[in-house]
Amino acid sequence: MSNQLSIPFKKTRSIPIRQAVKDYILSAHPDTHPDAFKNDITEWEALRKDCIGGVVHPDRIQSAIKYHAQLVFILTKLPSDIGLEVPYCPVFNESSQPYALRSLAYERSAVLFNLAALQSQLALDEDRSSPQGLKKAIAYYQNAAGTLNYLNSTALPNLRVLADLDTLPLELSDPVISHLELLMLAQAQECVWQRAYLDGLKHALLAKLSMKVASLYEEALATIRERPPSLRNIFPTGWLYHVEAKRFHFEAAAHLRKSMDDSDAKRYGHEVARLSAAHAAVKQSYDAARRIGVSKLVMHDAKSLLDVVQKELARAERDNDLIYHHEVPALSALPPITEVSMVQSLVSTSLLEPKTVISHGEALFKELLAWGAKTAIRIYNERRDDLIKGEVREWAQRSNDAAIATLRSLNLPAALEALEKPIGLPPSLLKKAEEVRAENGPAQVESSIEDVRNLAERAMQILNEAEEDEAFRKEGPFDRLSSQEANRELAVKGERYRDILTHAAESDAVVREGWEEWENNILELTWDEADLEASVPSSTLSGHSRLSSRSPNLTQTHARALRVLLENLDNVQRARNETVARAQRLAEADDITLRISKAASAFEQWVAVKPEMLEDILDEELSKYEKFRTMLEQSEQKQQELLDAIKDRNILFLQSRKDDPIVKEREHALQSLDLAYHKYKEIIRNLDEGLKFYNDFGNMMVQFKEACKVWANARRNEMMALTRAMNAVTLEPAPIRSREAPSNLTSSRSTPVSPPPPATPRSRGIVVDLPPPDSADWEATQLPPAPMMPAKKSKTPKRTS
Repeated sequence: MSNQLSIPFKKTRSIPIRQAVKDYILSAHPDTHPDAFKNDITEWEALRKDCIGGVVHPDRIQSAIKYHAQLVFILTKLPSDIGLEVPYCPVFNESSQPYALRSLAYERSAVLFNLAALQSQLALDEDRSSPQGLKKAIAYYQNAAGTLNYLNSTALPNLRVLADLDTLPLELSDPVISHLELLMLAQAQECVWQRAYLDGLKHALLAKLSMKVASLYEEALATIRERPPSLRNIFPTGWLYHVEAKRFHFEAAAHLRKSMDDSDAKRYGHEVARLSAAHAAVKQSYDAARRIGVSKLVMHDAKSLLDVVQKELARAERDNDLIYHHEVPALSALPPITEVSMVQSLVSTSLLEPKTVISHGEALFKELLAWGAKTAIRIYNERRDDLIKGEVREWAQRSNDAAIATLRSLNLPAALEALEKPIGLPPSLLKKAEEVRAENGPAQVESSIEDVRNLAERAMQILNEAEEDEAFRKEGPFDRLSSQEANRELAVKGERYRDILTHAAESDAVVREGWEEWENNILELTWDEADLEASVPSSTLSGHSRLSSRSPNLTQTHARALRVLLENLDNVQRARNETVARAQRLAEADDITLRISKAASAFEQWVAVKPEMLEDILDEELSKYEKFRTMLEQSEQKQQELLDAIKDRNILFLQSRKDDPIVKEREHALQSLDLAYHKYKEIIRNLDEGLKFYNDFGNMMVQFKEACKVWANARRNEMMALTRAMNAVTLEPAPIRSREAPSNLTSSRSTPVSPPPPATPRSRGIVVDLPPPDSADWEATQLPPAPMMPAKKSKTPKRTS
């Protein structure tokens, strides 16, 4: 037993380091085999095993420092969370369950905490009755305080950034660590006081040293005193009363020693005042020391000091009353006792400079690319892909769509083709018809519709098979929860899946309606060229002559001007598409791994490379894509100028030919066929999306069905157990007793089996990034709508041949 306190260890258990590291390397470094680091993993496991034994021996200090140094280097190569759960018991309650965090920063913090605990326990084990023992105890306490200071200022901030503050163990909170650091300093100063006392130093200096001890104990109390009960209560019973007793003990000792100094200086009134203050303080110390949980040695020290102070106070008052007759001033009128501190938090150089502990050749995972550099590469790839997708492809697509919409609203180029090709069909239409014939379009659509229908029916069938039959409730007199009530989780998921299939079926119906509406028009595109040409009204020569006679050159002039403008617009669009293709080719060949690796290796080896440290390189690399954005911006500006010119010229063109009904009829027919082609492509695209959706959803339904089957088997086993129990009751003579269900029946209900989480189906239509049905997002948000076709457009009126 001691009259000082030591910090207990944070107990832990072995953890699967090898498997976690292998899994991380396989996922984050697919080009690296985990076996390349098997020796590093083995060394890591050995270092940790050597540190968690809880052995109190000076040699363990170096083991902990070496393991900490390796962790510092490892954290430059691996992220804090590699999927490895690190468990440590609460420091003052070893019987409770270990507290686990998936964080290597937590492991580092716990190692530092245990190092401080080891140093405090070594200090407590020293023989403080000898100068040499006191010297060692002072060094250990100061090193423990320095380790705690380093933990709080360097290691814990990284942990607190990565973890939720509410989830961190209380002993790693700032108030507790600060309290323990000040406690170690107070006990170190106490040892300094003891050493000065053994050396027979002057009373005045002993008073100053003692007052600093009291001050440090008071600071340690202040960090905890006003904190919530949950924080104060983590300490063992009597811990804080011990600190309070020490605080008043050394305040009393300071006044006692100062009274001796006053007596030597013949300041007898001051002597009485100091002894009165010492008496008041030592009484408070004795009251605190008598609390439950405080060491008996602390109470013995307080009682001994109280006896000495009472005896000295009685003597001083008697001598002053009978002999000296000095005025006794109030304590507040006396000069304060100057505090003299002889201790400080000593942070080991081995902690501040971990590279002095192990050479670079001994550092673990030294050949692995730093996680910060790996993260920077991933960030760059994501930014590049977002730029290509959002600022190149989508920008170009928006510009193309805007041009197509504008031309469609102007009925171009169909209006020009109807005029320039009065007999025969435009080449663009013939090319589209050839494409539909080559793809056997209508048959392909019919086949895809049938495939979608079959997949939808299969998904619904699987879902129906997954739902349990309630027939057993009707077969016997069993009071059993229905399936809906017995496993609400599966029932709710089933309802959600059914809603998704219902919405998907509505989308399928819209697709089929679109096909039924446009089937005849699309079928025309499969006719041979002669039949197709015959179905389109042709401008007769007489009709064309009549047009020419009214305005011999005006219509043709406007038509030629429009054609030139449309060709220029095509050139702009082709150049834009080529710009997108160039950007895509550059992105596909773009790999900045080598440059990032060189930049990361340029940093000091023991510095954790963070992605933000490589931000300049990322910006510089991304800047090579700026030219594509500039080109697209210029292209869009040029396109807008052409579209404005086309609109103006089209007005003049329409005015010159607005009275020719034959031309209008031909325009209408060509436009109808052109629109039928676009509808065909739209239906094919929606059917492809439907096939992808149902294939993905079907896989998820199979998983759901398997989960339901497992649960249903459990229900059937329960039913069989109940049936056997009832048969046994029926066959055996029942004793005369109250009608109570057999105990084995009441306990036979099996626990429903939770299904494995299903995979997320691929999104379809406007459903983007649909969360998995077992995700918590389903609870907070309304289910997204099922994939839908764009709103139906009114069909162009039927035309006659």
